[in-house]
Order: sequence, then structure tokens, then C-alpha cells
Amino acid sequence: MPVMNLVQAVSYTLASEMARDEAVVVLGEDVGKRGGVFLATEGLYDQFGPDRVIDTPLSEAGIIGAALGMSVHGMRPVAEIQFAEYVFHGFDQLVSQVAKLRYRSAGQFTAPLVVRMPAGGGVKGGHHHSQNPETHFVHTAGLHVVYPSTPSDTVGMLRSAIRSNDPVVLFEPKRLYRAVKEDVPEDPDHIVPVGRAAVRREGDDVVLVSYGGSMAETLQAADALAEQDVASTVIDLRSLMPWDRDTVLEHAARVGRVVLVSESPHTAGFMSEVAATISEQVLDHLLAPPTRVSGADTPYPYAQDRAYLPGPRRILHAVQRVLEY
Repeated sequence: MPVMNLVQAVSYTLASEMARDEAVVVLGEDVGKRGGVFLATEGLYDQFGPDRVIDTPLSEAGIIGAALGMSVHGMRPVAEIQFAEYVFHGFDQLVSQVAKLRYRSAGQFTAPLVVRMPAGGGVKGGHHHSQNPETHFVHTAGLHVVYPSTPSDTVGMLRSAIRSNDPVVLFEPKRLYRAVKEDVPEDPDHIVPVGRAAVRREGDDVVLVSYGGSMAETLQAADALAEQDVASTVIDLRSLMPWDRDTVLEHAARVGRVVLVSESPHTAGFMSEVAATISEQVLDHLLAPPTRVSGADTPYPYAQDRAYLPGPRRILHAVQRVLEY
């Protein structure tokens, strides 16, 4: 198995899928010779040429609109948005046109496209380069939303997204792009199905649920808990729409204590939905209320960005509260 970091996993998967299927094209700002701002498309231009690796004007509405038109006419475009918050310039195209196409056409048309977005903080990017807008898209019927945290899952989920007949929004935790390496399966059909969580470890004292960039801090907290003889189950959601309710509810009911970790803002963040579902479905099995550890309801700060993130210390304090409840 080749060893890759997360951004290499993106490039590897795009290259393998473009070689497998001529309908797959890549488009976005600087994705060609430059290889993208994070070099996720590095080398693709030389391998597949300008007709399949398309540098676009600086217009997110144009990028997503062009991808929609391509997808309706038989292509499978993968559009890159340089930073997740830039997508708002193309928000109408994505939520009003792409997401609604299958429903509006009574199933006659769909939009098999992928929109990739580097997201999240921890890179001192300030409030225009650090946001997590995933909840906007989870709330939009017609879109699949995924947010992997490992290179192997990135390969499997990007490949699954490209082959899907529905539009997929794929968030990539940019602070993890080069933070970890792991073996990646060479199987060209290795996919991770949308809607299936991963149980990273199992324990009987508390359940930690997270996704994306926050998985790194969640696993650090689980290691610290293990040193205190507190055994945690760690669930990586990976997919937010649809999300794996069955796995989360099974472990929440089994253990009775749940801490939900996400770096998106606290109010109406995706973990609010998870907490509500747990409370509705397995309330009688709970030993403490589901507890959220999140970002703040403020613009993402330029300074002290690590203080904004739900770090291990905040996660450990939340675990202590549910254990003592």
C-alpha cells in the first residue's frame, strides 16, 4: 500500500478516476499548471491536458454553474472551491439549481458532480479562510455532504462521490492536509459509502463523536482519557448527509454518555442535530445529557485561532461533566 497524506490522497484519487473515466474533469481557480492553492491537483494538467483540467475565471458562481451544465450533459465534473467560505458566491447555483435538479425534473435529470472545499481553522487564516459552513449544505435537500478526516477515507469518499449520480459536497480539513500519513488501499474500486460512520475505537465509559478536522483533537482526548482509565468509544461520522444514525444511536444507548465535538459554531451546528436525535430516540438509555464541544458563535478570530477550536482540554472537561452528572 502506498503511504500518503491527505492532500496527496486527493490528487491520487482524482488522477485514478480521470484515468478510469474520460467523463471526469476538474475545474476551478488555479487548478491547472499551478496545481491549486494547496497543490491538490498538482500534476493533473500535465497528465490530462487543459480540456480536462480547466483553469476558470475567479467566479465561484461560474465554476459551479459550469459544473452543473457539464453534469447534465454527461460529464462528471469535480469543482474546486479554494476555501470553503468562497462558495457563498456560488451558493445560489449550488442550493437552488444543483440540489433541486432531480426533484424539479421528476427524476429525468440529475447532477453527478462533486464540489471540493478545503475547510476549517487552525492555520491562522482568519475569518475568511477558516470557516466550517457544512450546516448550510446539510440543510439543503438534494445534496450529499461528506467530511473525511484521514487519507484512506478521503480516497474512498472522493471516489464514491465522483461515481455517485447525485451531487456531493466534499469538505477537506485543510489543517490535516499534511499532518498525518497512512497506508492507502491501491484497489481502484476502494470506496467508502456515503452515510456510513467509522468506529475508531470502542470503550464503555463515554462516546466521543466528531468528524473532519476535529477528529484529531478528539483522538488526542481519547488518548488522554485512556491514561486516566476512562475507556471511550470514538465515532468518526465522515458523512453528514446522510449520517449514520444507527451507529451513533447504538453506541449512545449502550454507553449512556455522549460528547459531540465539532469546530463549527455552537448554535444550530450539525452536532445540534445529532444531540436532538440522540435525545429523541434513546433518552431512556442516557445517563447524562448529550454535551456539545464546538466553535464559538463569533467570526473566526485572526489571533488565538487555536482557542476557538474544540481542543483536547475542552473535550476532557466535557467528558468530566457527563461522567459526574
